[in-house]
Amino acid sequence: MEYILQAEGISKQYGKTLALDHVTLQLKKGEIYGLIGRNGAGKTTLLKILAGLAKPTDGTFSIFGEPQEKTKILRDRIGVLLETPGLYPNMSAYENMKLKELTLGMNDDAYVHQLLQEVGLSEVEKKPVKKFSLGMKQRLGIAMALVGHPDLLLLDEPINGIDPQGIVEIRELIERLSHEYNVTVIISSHILEELSKIATRFGILHRGRLIDTFTHEELMKRCSERIEIRTSDPVKACMVIEKMGITEFKIMDGSMIQIFERMEDSGEIVLELAKNNIKTLSIQVKNEALEDYYLSLTMER
Repeated sequence: MEYILQAEGISKQYGKTLALDHVTLQLKKGEIYGLIGRNGAGKTTLLKILAGLAKPTDGTFSIFGEPQEKTKILRDRIGVLLETPGLYPNMSAYENMKLKELTLGMNDDAYVHQLLQEVGLSEVEKKPVKKFSLGMKQRLGIAMALVGHPDLLLLDEPINGIDPQGIVEIRELIERLSHEYNVTVIISSHILEELSKIATRFGILHRGRLIDTFTHEELMKRCSERIEIRTSDPVKACMVIEKMGITEFKIMDGSMIQIFERMEDSGEIVLELAKNNIKTLSIQVKNEALEDYYLSLTMER
C-alpha cells in the first residue's frame, strides 16, 4: 500500500502546554483526510509540523518517502493554506498568484487565470486584495496553495467565511483534484457535517490526541438510523432477532442492542421477544446527527 505521508508519535510542547500528544497517522495517495477538532485541539499545530513550519518536540514523520529533515526540499510538492492566507493586500489577486508562481520557477499566465477561475475569482482578479471579503481571501488562499501542481494539500479551515455556494464549488474542486489528479488532501475543520460530504477518512483530534479514526463508510454506519432496544436478556434476544432474519445488529453494552435494518418492524420485534419471555425495558428509533456523534466522542473525554 502506497502511503504519501506517515507520522509516528508526533508531539509538540509549548512551555507547559502539550499541543500534540503522540499523534500517529498514515495517508494514502489520493486520499481526502478530514481532521476534526475544536479550536485549540491541535489541528493547526499538526499541519504546521507537516508543512515544515514547526518542529515536533517528539516523534517522526515522512512525506513522499523522505524523512522530516528532507521535507523542505519537497516544499514545491506541498500546497499549504494555514490560518489567515499570507497575501499582499495592495496587490491584486492575479499579482499575488503571479508572484507565487515565479517563486516556484514557473511563468504561465494561462495557468494563473485557470486557477483563479477554478476558485471563482476570475472576475475580480485585478482587484486589490485589501478590498476582498474574508471569503474571497480564503478562495485566493486556496488558489495560492494550488500553484505548482502539488501532490499534497494541507488546508486549515479552508471554507472559513465562504458563502454556501462557494463551499460547494470548493468541495467540487477538491474532489476533482483527488479523483482526476490523485492529489492527497488533509482538511482540518471543526464542522464534521461539511467534512462528511467530501472526506474519505477522518481523524478526531481532541486535546492534542488523535482519539478516533474511521472511514466515510464507517461514519455513515455509526450515525445511521437504528433501533436501540434494551432487554432483560440481550444474549437470548440476539438469538431471537437473528431468527427473524435480521443480520445488521450488535450488542453495545450489557443490555442494549442496536439494529440497523427494518426500522418499521420495531413493534414486531418487541412482540417476538415477548413470545420468548424476554422483557423489553426500552425501545426507540434513533438517527444521530454527525455533529451529535462528534460531541458524544469528545464530551466524555
